[in-house]
Order: sequence, then C-alpha cells, then structure tokens
Amino acid sequence: MNINEIAELAGVSRAAVSRYLNNGYVSEEKKERIKKVIEETGYRPSSQAQMLRTKKTKMIGVVLPKINSSSISRMVAGISEVLSGSGYQMLLANTDNKIEEELNYLKVFKENYVDGILFIATILTGRHKKLLGECKVPVVILGQRLKGYSCVYQDDLQAAKELAEILLTGSGKPCFIGVTSKDEAVGKNRRAGYEEVLSERRIDCLPEQFAEADFSMESGYQKMEELLRKVPDTDAVFCVTDSIAQGAMACLVDHGKKVPEQVRLAGMGDRPTNRLIRPRLTTVHFHYRTTGAEAAKILLEQLSGKKTVCRELQMGYEIVEEESTGRL
Repeated sequence: MNINEIAELAGVSRAAVSRYLNNGYVSEEKKERIKKVIEETGYRPSSQAQMLRTKKTKMIGVVLPKINSSSISRMVAGISEVLSGSGYQMLLANTDNKIEEELNYLKVFKENYVDGILFIATILTGRHKKLLGECKVPVVILGQRLKGYSCVYQDDLQAAKELAEILLTGSGKPCFIGVTSKDEAVGKNRRAGYEEVLSERRIDCLPEQFAEADFSMESGYQKMEELLRKVPDTDAVFCVTDSIAQGAMACLVDHGKKVPEQVRLAGMGDRPTNRLIRPRLTTVHFHYRTTGAEAAKILLEQLSGKKTVCRELQMGYEIVEEESTGRL
C-alpha cells in the first residue's frame, strides 16, 4: 500500500493525502475519507520518507552512565513517559561510566542522527564540552550543571548538609566515603555539604577519615574495611550514595559493628533496595523520575521552537530518616 493507492481508494488527489499525512490543510470531508481508508488498510507512512521530507527522525539520543543504576533507571522512566506521549522514541547509549564511550556516542549523535540529546552526565571534561559545543541538535544535561546549556540537576550540597546534620549529632570520629571530585555533583558538592557541617560543629577530621570509592556496593565494602583499619573507633559514616552505604553496612556487620548502636550510617539516593535491609538506611530522596520528565519537556520545547533560551532547573529533595542514624 502506497500514497497513490490511498488517494485512489479515498477518491482524492495524491497531494491531499500528502497534506493529510504532514498535518497540512485538508477539508473535513476529504480528511474523514482518507482517515477511513488508512484505518481500514492499516497503512503506515514510511519513516524514512518522512525523515527526508521533514528532516526529523523523531528519535532522541539518551546518553547514560550506567543502565542498572536505580537513579538512572528512574530518570529514564521519566524521560520515556514524556517522549512516548509526544511521538518520540529513545535511543539509549549506555557507557558503563567510560569517558571514551560517552565521547563516542556524543560524536555519533551530534551530527543530526537524532533530533535532540539528553545527556545524563557524571564527569564533564574539556573534551565533553568541545563536543557539546559542536552539536547541531538541542542538548539538555541531567545531573550536572553546565553554563550555557539547559540543565536539570539536584541540590546536592544542601541535601548533603542537611543529612550530615542528622548523622553527625554527637559524633566524635566520623568517616566519609565519597567519589572522585571530578564528578561535580556527587563527588564535589556532596562532600562540600558534609564539610560545612564539620566546620560548623568544629569536628576535626584527618585525611585517613576520608575514602574515595566508585559507584558500587563492592567498593563501599572495600573502602569501609580500609577506614576501619585506619580509624577503628569510627562512630559515624557518611556515604555519598546508597549503593556505597549498603556495602559499608555489610562490612560493618561482618566486623561485628552494630548499626546504629556503635556506628551510625547514612547514604543518598533512596534506592528501592533500602526497604530490604536492616536496619533501614537513612538517606535522601531525590526526585529522579521527575528530573527525567522535566528534562524531556525542556528538550521538546526547544524542538518545537517555543523556547530556545537555556533553562536551569534545580530539583528539590526529601530527607528519609530511618533506623541507621539511631534517632528512631
């Protein structure tokens, strides 16, 4: 079935069918006849032909660091909800936290193979910024703030500060497990919030009370073990993610430390698996699904031409206080 056959069955011109398929003007009478034929025959216009006519692919490239991350999967769910409701599809690019993979996917997407890019970022190097500057399609960044681009990100510093105020009450030997400071949001800002509370409460911490992990439970376990060797009398542990905190908790239990009686513990991110561990983990709930949805909406606004200026949107958060900090 092609456009000429649709026109013949509907008793209209080929031009009328073309206008109908491309949302042009067609009289109501002809519109109904064309619609009826399309419904009866199950005709679907060629996506390749539409792309050639409109220069639009109806595809959005989503570059993400880790597909099995709870926070990332929630963002993707929010993105999917908005895009599917607007006739767009996602092309997911999972990079496994490898910078070279991120750069390769940005190179592929920047040349109009997609209509727009949603970039869930962790580390933004000079090479990232150069490629983003060369993009011929709109880009919205999630999870990080980058000047000159539309961004949807979390209030990492303030959330970490509020969490630290709970965790550090009465603490004399706290420890901190973070990630690389090259990650502006999780690595740098969350540590800054924690250190603000240390300063306000005049709690002295030596370098051996800080550790740097990657985004995994295994790394959280390993770094907690290292901290216990250096600081055996630690009484509180701040972890910048829940996965790190869950690993740290397993390590504390294996070493005979009672949580929260001997060591209080907190994470960030509110992973669903927190409900399955005991004691339940005190954490921060970030609105990741809404983050994805809002980023997709901003991108669609730019694609429609309604708004072309850069928008920055900082999301809110909620402290989820549970048993691991000992106040319940």
